[in-house]
Amino acid sequence: MKKDLKKKVTYASLLVALGIIYGDIGTSPLYVLKAIVGDREISELLVYGGVSCVFWTLVFQTSIKYIWLTLKADNEGEGGVFSLYALVRRYGKKLVIPTILGATTLLADGIITPPISVASAVEGLTMVKGLEHIPTVPIVVVILTILFFFQRFGTNKVGAVFGPVMFVWFSMLFILGGSQILDHPQVLNALNPKYAFDLLVKYPGGFWLLGAVFLATTGAEALYSDLGHCGRENIRISWMFVKVCLVINYLGQAAWLMGHQEQFLLGRNPFFEIMPSWFLLIGINIATLAAIIASQALISGSYTLISEAMNMNFWPRVKVKQPTDFKGQIYIPSVNTMLWIGCIMMILYFKSSTHMEAAYGFSITVTMLMTSVLLAYFMYYRLKWNKFLVIIVFLFFISIEGSFFIANVAKIKERWMFLFFELFIFLVMYIWYKARKVNNELINFVDLGKHTALIKDLSEDVNIPKFATHLIYLTKANNRTEIEEKVINSIFAKKPKRADVYWFLHLNRTESPYSLSYHVSELIDDKVIKVNLNVGFRVQVRTELFFKQIVQDLVKNRELQLHIRPDGSTRYNAEPDFKFVVFQKFLSVENELSIRSGLLLESYFFLKRMAQKDEAAFGLDKSDVVTEQVPLIVTPVNRIALDRVK
Repeated sequence: MKKDLKKKVTYASLLVALGIIYGDIGTSPLYVLKAIVGDREISELLVYGGVSCVFWTLVFQTSIKYIWLTLKADNEGEGGVFSLYALVRRYGKKLVIPTILGATTLLADGIITPPISVASAVEGLTMVKGLEHIPTVPIVVVILTILFFFQRFGTNKVGAVFGPVMFVWFSMLFILGGSQILDHPQVLNALNPKYAFDLLVKYPGGFWLLGAVFLATTGAEALYSDLGHCGRENIRISWMFVKVCLVINYLGQAAWLMGHQEQFLLGRNPFFEIMPSWFLLIGINIATLAAIIASQALISGSYTLISEAMNMNFWPRVKVKQPTDFKGQIYIPSVNTMLWIGCIMMILYFKSSTHMEAAYGFSITVTMLMTSVLLAYFMYYRLKWNKFLVIIVFLFFISIEGSFFIANVAKIKERWMFLFFELFIFLVMYIWYKARKVNNELINFVDLGKHTALIKDLSEDVNIPKFATHLIYLTKANNRTEIEEKVINSIFAKKPKRADVYWFLHLNRTESPYSLSYHVSELIDDKVIKVNLNVGFRVQVRTELFFKQIVQDLVKNRELQLHIRPDGSTRYNAEPDFKFVVFQKFLSVENELSIRSGLLLESYFFLKRMAQKDEAAFGLDKSDVVTEQVPLIVTPVNRIALDRVK
């Protein structure tokens, strides 16, 4: 979807927003009030206080922080933690850690949301007469397995029904909740913030209920991540409808609970209890479809997150596929497998949505806290807000999210095994980023101008066998007059590489998500050419394709005299002779590393061996690539004392 189209607000665009944006937060009524009440005796303070906390959480966190404020952090139509980081990274080097933590916990959310949403919906079957003892875990496992299996085929066809299904879902929430409010209109008093305050202060253990209350807003972070799919105005307008439906349904469940004071839920779910018996099976099917759509949104968001992480050097290069022609729709097999295993382990370990409720929330509170940190920089440096206003807003949201975080930390003993997954993701991102930074700091650049005369002599020396007609080096030097020393060594050392044209191609990942442009400069006419290729952080890298297009443009425009030069093609082969040189580093035995540096770099090279090869990551055909091994020397071994024995 093009940027100008995403700005338009139509009935169709609003329907798309319902299907893509609100799956996670939209299915929260399935389990929020059930989690708040739990095994406690139903009372007015518990019910009214719980609904009041939910309502004001939706106001402060979702409406004000995300819908109004965070959506302002629009990186050319794109949102999410990496888009926000791209906007503010120049203002603080230490923002890397909040970004990695935010991305880690958001990806972890993709493992807990599918099983808890689908399980909450499927468990409604136990309320159908004759199905009271049906095992729900196998059903959830089958649904999740089918969902992950079909990711490889794309979702553009079934995606068209997401919007209408979610519209039916939200309409159902409104009607079911509204019918209960008519029977107990006094429940509207629960919107008074006094009840929220009384629950937190007067109810025994009331503060710790915030862990369950927080479940009502867990989809807010995913909402911002999906900004690029629908546009800011479509999200804001559709939120008014979504919020009304959610609040009405929460109030309707509260109304039903008030009719059962001094009782216990005993495993019942007020969401399904407010349904007429004749509608129960239909409602369960609609709820299951909504849960699947919510899961799909988180899965697609996880692919996008990892794709951005790779492009911004936070994740090893892995295979990325584009199953359809729809822009932005990608499929990452390794991530799909990781999420599927995680989701299946979650449902097999916790067995029911009730047990998963205790494990839910912690990850997203961390994500929201990290977003608040990045957002403070955005407000001050990009929006140019007054410093004291930024501090006030920051402290306001940090106090709310900090309270949720503390309440969720109390449940850590029930989710400790899940922390290993989050720790794994964090370490992968941190190691990859930190080691690449160390690697880049060791690059030695030299003045290319000092070597151009010798390059020209080599190119014209017929005594040296021609290596290629067009020899292309991928370089990290964005300055037209600089080049890595290892590139010069590659050209001249051992067996000199003679070519007609030497190209030095620099790939620059831009803060703009979808930019794709290039600049060409000659250092020697038709002999040494530097190309800077600017590629947005959401664009899939196809370096060879981009380069060949650039050459075609130069030939077509009769620039650089390439149109009258031989390109290496012959009567036997019409293809131009291109040869790309890729450097593959290895950790040299000449290093004398500390334990910390050794562990970091050994881990980095282990991940690198597991990742895609550079030629695949950069979009190069293997037949056109020469790989050269280059030792990485971080801390050279000091002079070794050798005694000569006579």
